[in-house]
Amino acid sequence: MKNKRFTSGFVSIIGRPNVGKSTLLNSIIGEKIVITSDKPQTTRNRIQGIHNIPDGQIVFIDTPGIHTGRSRLNQSMVDAARSAISGVDLLLLVVEATTPADSELIADILQKVTLPVILVLNKVDLLSDKSQVLKNIADWAELYNFREIVPISAGRNDGVDYLVTVINRYLPDGDAMFPDDILTDMPEKFIVAEMIREKVFRLTRDEIPYSTAVVVESFVERENGVIAISAAIMLERDTQKGIVIGRKGEMLKKIGSQARSDIERLLDTRVFLELFVKVVDNWSERPSKLIELGYQ
Repeated sequence: MKNKRFTSGFVSIIGRPNVGKSTLLNSIIGEKIVITSDKPQTTRNRIQGIHNIPDGQIVFIDTPGIHTGRSRLNQSMVDAARSAISGVDLLLLVVEATTPADSELIADILQKVTLPVILVLNKVDLLSDKSQVLKNIADWAELYNFREIVPISAGRNDGVDYLVTVINRYLPDGDAMFPDDILTDMPEKFIVAEMIREKVFRLTRDEIPYSTAVVVESFVERENGVIAISAAIMLERDTQKGIVIGRKGEMLKKIGSQARSDIERLLDTRVFLELFVKVVDNWSERPSKLIELGYQ
């Protein structure tokens, strides 16, 4: 009997900021491995998520949104996104279904791309007129020779399973690259730091700019099974410190409480989380700090 075909490959998820790339990856994987917020440029690194299906293994690469950035931090984020366009088997270009087809986006991101590209029309649930989906598909198809155009709602997990089926059609035959019980190749400390940073973004809203980082200083499993984590929230100015700490420390407690809940779900154990705030002047413009934090 002929052996059943098994596929494996790398798929980069690319697009402008805030179109739902990280939400899509989390939806596919079935676990929260990438942070999300309604602020653009939340994702800063290339993050791999591993998805196993009965006849294959797909390694997804989530990337920062491609945008015009002047700071060293923003430039490093864009470099990370653009580097993910090469060396993979397939590209997913994610766009919002609520926005018109964008020839400038095609020129900016897909120029000189020879890989197969699938266009993902995300957030179709926000369209009040569902016939607009068909019009958008036709408009995008005129701009680029996409292999497929797939409408989905990543936030509602609608159409995501079908998208995975479509992706698998374009992957080469190959063996699994990771054990089937691994969801990401990112270290636990990295994901923990990202979960804390997500809460800073969500709870402080627009009061704290994007130049916030989190460094896990210690990560120790105690004899009773509790994992003790100490992490620093790094800011650029003293004026930001009071906002993150809050009146009588209430904001920092809220950040810690919400982050701990996500971390305990991730690690499947009780967590003792200690947070403190550190000010490092202009860190997002300092190459040594960007390298230390893994952004370059």
